[in-house]
Amino acid sequence: MKFSKEYLRDSIYACWLGKNIGGTIGTPYEGGREILDISGFNSEPGQPLPNDDLDLQLVWLRAMDELGPENVNSKTLGEFWLGFVKPHWNEYGVGKANMRGGILPPLSGEVFNEHWKDSNGAWIRTEIWASLYPGNVEKAIRYAFEDASVDHGFAEGSYAAIFVAAMESAAYVFKDIRVLIDIGLSKIPAECRVSKAVRLVVEEFDKGTDWKIVRQMLVEQSADIGWFQAPANVAYVILGLLYGGCDFKKSVILAVNCGDDTDCTGATAGALLGIMHGMKGIPEDWRQYIGDSIVTCCTLNGHGKFPGSCTELTECVLNMLPVTMKIGMQDFIPDNKPGLAPKNLITVGDENDFSGINPEDYMGTAFVDSMSIRSRWSFSIDSPFAEAIISYDRQPVIAPGETLTGKVTILPHTLPEARQFRLKWVLPEGWQVSGRKCLFTATMSSFNTALDTDLANAETTFTITAGENVDAVNDIILDITAPDRPTHIFVPMTILG
Repeated sequence: MKFSKEYLRDSIYACWLGKNIGGTIGTPYEGGREILDISGFNSEPGQPLPNDDLDLQLVWLRAMDELGPENVNSKTLGEFWLGFVKPHWNEYGVGKANMRGGILPPLSGEVFNEHWKDSNGAWIRTEIWASLYPGNVEKAIRYAFEDASVDHGFAEGSYAAIFVAAMESAAYVFKDIRVLIDIGLSKIPAECRVSKAVRLVVEEFDKGTDWKIVRQMLVEQSADIGWFQAPANVAYVILGLLYGGCDFKKSVILAVNCGDDTDCTGATAGALLGIMHGMKGIPEDWRQYIGDSIVTCCTLNGHGKFPGSCTELTECVLNMLPVTMKIGMQDFIPDNKPGLAPKNLITVGDENDFSGINPEDYMGTAFVDSMSIRSRWSFSIDSPFAEAIISYDRQPVIAPGETLTGKVTILPHTLPEARQFRLKWVLPEGWQVSGRKCLFTATMSSFNTALDTDLANAETTFTITAGENVDAVNDIILDITAPDRPTHIFVPMTILG
C-alpha cells in the first residue's frame, strides 16, 4: 500500500478543516432535543468556534510526539489528561477525578461512571489516530481504545471510538461509505448498542424510510440511557452521510439537524468526508467562511505551543508519519491466518497504489475478541517481558471485613522460554489475601495454540479481605518477579473505602 505525500497532505488537511466546519456549524445548537432546520453557519465569518472535539486531539498529538508511539497508552494519556486538559464536565470529570484518586485507566472510565461511560467524549476525538495510521485500521482502533478507555472504560463510548476510528482510517483507502460502515461494524460487537443503532439506520435507509422517522426511532431506541449518549449520536452521523449522499453540505446539515450533540455529529461527518474526498469535496464558500485557524477552549497552553491552524496541525501530523507508518511483523496478518508474513506494507511514494487491497482484508474481530475476555473492572501493567492483568469481579470499593475477589493473569511477551512468576502482596495492616503465589507461563508458541492448560497456569483467582480499618483510599501493591530476571512488575491496586 503506497500513499503519495500530496494525497496525504490534502486528505489530512481536509479532515481537520471539515472537522472545524462541522463543529462550528453544530456548536450553537448543542444539546437541543428537537429536530432542527438549519442551513449553514450561525457564527461570524472567519471565526471558527472552539470545540473540545478538536482540542483534545492536539494534546494526543503532543503525547505521541514527546513520548513516541510505543509509549502512548491509556496510562500515559491519563497523565496528559491531568496535565493539559482543563474541563471537568461529564465523563471528562469522572475520569480525571478517578485518576486523581489513584484509579488507573481503564478502570478510571468505569468507576462511578454509570451515566457517562456510554457518552460522546471519545468517538469525537478519533481523527488523530486515523490520520497517524492511515489505512492501518488495526493500529488506529487500538490507540482509539487506549484513548477512550480513560473516560469510558469498556463501555459503549469506547465501542463508538473504535467504530469511528476504523471508518476514518479506512477512508484513506476506500471511498464507498457502505464499505467504511461495514469495516467499522466488523470491529465492534454485533450486540453492542452502537452497532444496533448504526444497523438500524442502514436498514431503514435501504427501505426508503424518511430520515425524520429514522431519527425518532433512534431516540426511542436510546430512551433508557437518555440524551448525549454515543449510540444515537454516532448513528446521526451515519444518517447524515447516507441520506446526504456524502455531499459535504447536505450530510453535515442533516447530521446537525438530528439535534442532540450537534457539534460532535457535524464535526465527525465533516472530518470523515474530508478524508474521503479531500479538499475538492469541501465547498469553496464554506472553506472561505471558516478560514484556517483553530480556536481552543480545553487545552492548558502554559507548557508550550499547540498548532494554531489546520495547516500547522496537518504539517505536525505529516512529520509524525515516518514514525507511525513503520510496520511490524504482526500488522496486517489476517485474523484467520496466523503466522503469515505481512501482506501489505504502508509507504509514502510519488503516487497512490492500492492495487490488490480489498475491503475483506480489513474485516476481522481480533481486537474486539481480545477485549471480550477482559472484565469491565480490569486494568493492566506492562513490563519488558510480560503484561499483568488485574480483573475484579465488581467495582473496587470495600467496607471493613468485606471481601473483593478477582483474577491475576500474566501474558508473556515474545520471549523464547517458559517462566515461573512469583506473586508477593503488600497490604494495609490487618488486611489479608488468598490465592496462588506462583504462576507459570508457557512459551509463546504454546500460547498461540490457545491451550487452556497454559492459560490456567498463567492466572490465579484471589480474594482480598479488608481489615477493621478501611481508609477512603487503600493502596495494595502486587509485586511480581521471575527467577533470574531483575525487573519487578509492580502493580498498584487502589481499593476505595
